[in-house]
Amino acid sequence: MANEKYNLKNPAVKRILQEVKEMQSNPSDDFTSLPLEENIFDWQFAIRGPRDTEFEGGIYHGRIQLPAEYPFQPPAFMMLTPNGRFETQTKICLSISNHHPEHWQPSWSVRTALVALIAFMPTNPDGALGSLDYKKEERRALAIKSREAAPRFGTPERQKVIDEVHMYMQSKAPPVPQLSPPQISNEPSTNEEGEAEGSPQNAGVEAVVEDPIPGGDGNPRIVEERREVHVNAGAGPLRVSFSAGLRVSREVAAVDPNEQPQQRAAVRVQNPPADDRLFTWAAVCLTVAIVVLLLKKLLRSSGYSAGYVDEL
Repeated sequence: MANEKYNLKNPAVKRILQEVKEMQSNPSDDFTSLPLEENIFDWQFAIRGPRDTEFEGGIYHGRIQLPAEYPFQPPAFMMLTPNGRFETQTKICLSISNHHPEHWQPSWSVRTALVALIAFMPTNPDGALGSLDYKKEERRALAIKSREAAPRFGTPERQKVIDEVHMYMQSKAPPVPQLSPPQISNEPSTNEEGEAEGSPQNAGVEAVVEDPIPGGDGNPRIVEERREVHVNAGAGPLRVSFSAGLRVSREVAAVDPNEQPQQRAAVRVQNPPADDRLFTWAAVCLTVAIVVLLLKKLLRSSGYSAGYVDEL
C-alpha cells in the first residue's frame, strides 16, 4: 500500500519504511510502535514503565507525529494513557521533541526517541510544558490501571492499532510490584555524651507489683506497687546519679480463694503512664534537686563564698 500511495524516492518516506522494517525485525520488550496504514507519518506507540520506579509494570500509550522533513526535523509526542508524569492528548516538551529542534539529530529514530521517553518518565518535570508531578502513590495506582484496557482514541483504524499494540505489551509486561513499606528501626537510641538524663520523660522507670495481701474471704485485698526512678545528670566534669522509689497501696476486689495466687510480675516500661501525676511530680522534684546540687558544686569550684552558696 505504501508503495502505491507514497513516493519511495522521498527521503522521509524511505526513512520511515526502513524504521518500520527494523522495528518489526528487532522488537523490544520495553516498547513497540506502528504507523497507521492510512498515514505512515502518524505512529501509535506503547512503552513499559521503567524498572525500579513507580511506573514499573505500567503500559503507556501515545502518539508520534513525524514531520514531512523527517528525519531532519524532530517528531511530536503525545501521551494517551494517564500516567502522572505527562499530560494526555497534549504535545509534551522534551529535548527529543519538536519543542527543541535545535537538539534533534537526523541519526536519531523512533526507536531512539522511545528509549529516551522511557528514561524521561522518572525525572523531575521542572515545570516543562505538558508535564505533571503526581505523588508516587498516585502514579503507582495509574500504572496498575493502565494494564486494564487500552485507551480509546481516534478513528476505528487507529483504535485497532492501539489494541494490537496493547495486547503485545501485555504479553511482555511483568506484574506491577508493590511499594515497600517504610522500614522502622528497632534499635534503641543512645544519648550523646554529656547530655543530662534527669527529665521524667527520659528517666528509667521500673514498676513491680507485689503479691496481693489477702483480706479474708469476701473482703477486698491490698495490692502494693513500687516504682523507682533512676536519674543521671552531669554538668562539665561533675556527674550525679541516684535512685528513688515510690510505694503505692490500693485495694482491689476479692477473688475466689480457690484460685491460685498470681506470680509476682515485673514489668519494665520505657515511659511512666500519662495519668500517674503523683509519680511524675516526684520525678520532677528529684530532677530540680539534682540541678540545685550541681549548681552549688559548680559555684564552690568557681570560688564563690560559702554564704552565697548556702543561699541557694
